[in-house]
Amino acid sequence: MCGILVNNASNEGFSDALNLLKHRGPDASGMIELASHSIGHHRLSILDLDSQSDQPFRSDDGNLAMSYNGEIYNFKELASKHGLVCRTSSDSEVLLRLYEKLGAKCLDELNGMFAFVVIHRGSGKVFAARDRLGIKPLYLDRRSKQVRFCSEVEPLLKLDPDFSWDYEGLRQYVKLRTCFHGKTVYKNIEMLPAGHYYDDGNVRCYWNLPEGEQRAPEDDELRELLEDAIKIRRLSDVPVGSYLSGGLDSTIVAGVAKVNDVWSVGFEDHNEFEYADLAASKFGLSHTACLMNAEGFLSTAKEMIVKRREPLSVPNEVLIYEMTKQVKAKNTVVLSGEGADELFFGYDRVFRWAEQQSSFQLGEFDKLYSYGSHKDDEIFESVMEPYLGGRTALDSVARFFQLDHLQGLLRRLDNSTMLASVEARVPFVDHRLVERMAGVSFDYRMEAGVVKAPLKRVFNDLVPQEIIHRKKVGFPVPLAQIFGDRDSDKKTFMDKWLQFNVETFSGDKTLYEEIINSIDN
Repeated sequence: MCGILVNNASNEGFSDALNLLKHRGPDASGMIELASHSIGHHRLSILDLDSQSDQPFRSDDGNLAMSYNGEIYNFKELASKHGLVCRTSSDSEVLLRLYEKLGAKCLDELNGMFAFVVIHRGSGKVFAARDRLGIKPLYLDRRSKQVRFCSEVEPLLKLDPDFSWDYEGLRQYVKLRTCFHGKTVYKNIEMLPAGHYYDDGNVRCYWNLPEGEQRAPEDDELRELLEDAIKIRRLSDVPVGSYLSGGLDSTIVAGVAKVNDVWSVGFEDHNEFEYADLAASKFGLSHTACLMNAEGFLSTAKEMIVKRREPLSVPNEVLIYEMTKQVKAKNTVVLSGEGADELFFGYDRVFRWAEQQSSFQLGEFDKLYSYGSHKDDEIFESVMEPYLGGRTALDSVARFFQLDHLQGLLRRLDNSTMLASVEARVPFVDHRLVERMAGVSFDYRMEAGVVKAPLKRVFNDLVPQEIIHRKKVGFPVPLAQIFGDRDSDKKTFMDKWLQFNVETFSGDKTLYEEIINSIDN
């Protein structure tokens, strides 16, 4: 929905840094100073299009100012429950008034995706928070005495171009295609962890995935949960569309949502347009198939990396961006299917392996999961450490995918859609659904060996049978053609992709090899 930037008011160049977020919110821009802070905001107007809902948003008495990115889907219910009297019809005002009334406890009542920063005028206190699963990003820059907050890295580097590489973050990336546990590739620039808030210098957890076993939901319960998660994400005062790859997850979302426009992307000889057409035809939706040119792939990737000042995760991030540029012509909001594979063990090769293990084996998991072909046990062990210790291999892997692997997918989605000034919403990452599926058995999620058996059974009446029974594929990207090397194996292509990213965002042709050579196994 928006881009936010909060900085020391004495720092020069704030307006120029804020303007680097314009793609996240081209509809309005605002900036105020309060309690020695500059608070900036770029708005993508989605709810209450009137300028009265532009940000930064201030409390009636002027004691609080907020810059907020996201959507609170239950904001009307919360306004009614707490007797909030609002002058706008926006979720922004409800969020600030609810924080004013409840403080950090307001986070427990929010159903949505959000990152926001509140400044207190009297005390100068800073409060910031991020949604439970980390759908919306929030960076903390600790390089100066006063912490800066931003939706992206580039404005932070504009304000202070003096940085050092974080080699732990770099090693995480070249081994696992993203950074974990709040790390970035920059020292002292971190992500506020999902499900956490920042309260005047202290970072505290307010949500975590439930522990322990849980009975499986009945079919009616599962369908009701997912249909409601999709329905509330249609809340908008601007047109809503949906991605439609032709796979099970996106077909369920598009079929339940009944939006007018659906979108898919692929290459001339690597696409799933046939299945997307099939689903769109059944639902009576307008389907646009977006063609990607292999020859232009690397130039688009380079454009994205240079703009972000960070590496891309997986190659299909480029395809999402190219598709979303076309989506913008009709839709400002788009629904997407991220999160279903984590809930229903869609990465079946990995989850089947985990179910068969008596204990977690890092080396075996490395072979199944890692992108980088090199070994880096130290980094992999540190990433997995929070998920081990007394858990079964299946529980360790399931929690890792739900809480950490998903982060990479959500960052990919936010980066590629917001760069095109479109907001993506993810029904399968509704925290109610995530909490309900936590600890549910392998046999339920993969009944009789069928991948995503509950979804296929519950939505058998909605999804075309050809899609129900088709084999799962990801976004197909012809890396052999792109890198001009048809003789290499998949791991080698991934190494080339990771190296391309490191060299592009760093501008250093030697950094990738330096990282690889520094690893001591």
